[in-house]
Amino acid sequence: MSELTIEQQFNNNKPIPFKKELEKAILNIEKANGIPNQYYIDQKCMDLEKKIIFDKNWVAIGFTKDLNEPGSVKPITFLNTPYLVIRSKEDSKIRVFQNVCPHRGMKLIQEPTILKGAIRCPYHSWCYSQTGKNCATPHIGGPGINFHKDISKEDLNLIEVKSFIWRGVIFVNLDGKAKNFEQVNESILKRWELFDQPIFNDNSESSFNLTVNGNWKLAVENYLEAYHLPWIHPGLNSYSKLEDHENIVNYGHYSGQISHKYKASYSTAKNFKNFKNLTSEWDSKGEYIVLFPNLILGAQKDHLFNLIIEPIATGQIKESIEIYYSDPEMLNENFKSTRLENANLWKTVFEEDIFVVEGMQKGRYAKGFDGGKFSPVMDLPTHVFHDWYARKLLEA
Repeated sequence: MSELTIEQQFNNNKPIPFKKELEKAILNIEKANGIPNQYYIDQKCMDLEKKIIFDKNWVAIGFTKDLNEPGSVKPITFLNTPYLVIRSKEDSKIRVFQNVCPHRGMKLIQEPTILKGAIRCPYHSWCYSQTGKNCATPHIGGPGINFHKDISKEDLNLIEVKSFIWRGVIFVNLDGKAKNFEQVNESILKRWELFDQPIFNDNSESSFNLTVNGNWKLAVENYLEAYHLPWIHPGLNSYSKLEDHENIVNYGHYSGQISHKYKASYSTAKNFKNFKNLTSEWDSKGEYIVLFPNLILGAQKDHLFNLIIEPIATGQIKESIEIYYSDPEMLNENFKSTRLENANLWKTVFEEDIFVVEGMQKGRYAKGFDGGKFSPVMDLPTHVFHDWYARKLLEA
């Protein structure tokens, strides 16, 4: 451990607490330690993560399926930042703004809704088009005077946040300085280009949320490895065994697992249609990847899923899961029982992991443990994440 406590390091304006310990996380895996305990339990470390991990990188905050109709608007608060996601009636494009009026900082939209016209601030009735342009400043120059010579409406537009959409997920880069999403994530876009086709979600059976009393990094780490399958997921391991898995490793970007025994088998007579133009390897393959920092991905021949990890506190997260299919016919009543069965299967798997994540969170308070060790074979994808995380903090 560092000689200074984390509080002392912050008070001394040291930007990277436990620098030496972070450096140990990016050595070769045989010698590397894990991320130190404090990064899982200390609020100041979470504050540091927000500035360096979540504000500076591409982060998943929501789903386009919540904005199907033009004029749809949804407020999202992610790590205390209020976002306003809207599909404009003017051009049907989805944009992300900070959910705040540039006048006095009032939150603009409280609940999801469908706008008929402009966005109106509930405080002083300043108004904005659905593309973020200021279009009304009532009484700004005095009673009955809606303009002022020293104030330009062009300087009063909503604050737009750099955003990108992929696989039905809305990503943002809050500080606006990250390289373009396509450039940062070129490798995974290329890896899954076969799935670059329409996807469909029924917004009911295929959507669910979980609350977990653990740090967001532990949810990432748990998903990355198949090592725990025989003991935590006996049902899944009965047909997709530990020995049927292969590591996915892409240092600096993502990691995860391949299952070579994916089996699309449902008790109903109705199986889902497969995605079009897949190669034969996908007949029995599933890929399960975390796109750092907070998006869990799954791809199989007949369905996909996205899981957004939202940090609520140092020891609490919300997981939002959406399952997607290859054809709108899969959303019909004929397939409802199959959708339910599939959703329940995945919900069971994710619920089984809650015990693990919450148990590791409690373990981070143990004085005799700090970071742990890695199996060079079984924990390689987890080390990829620790390496990415540590380098982001050290580079800052």
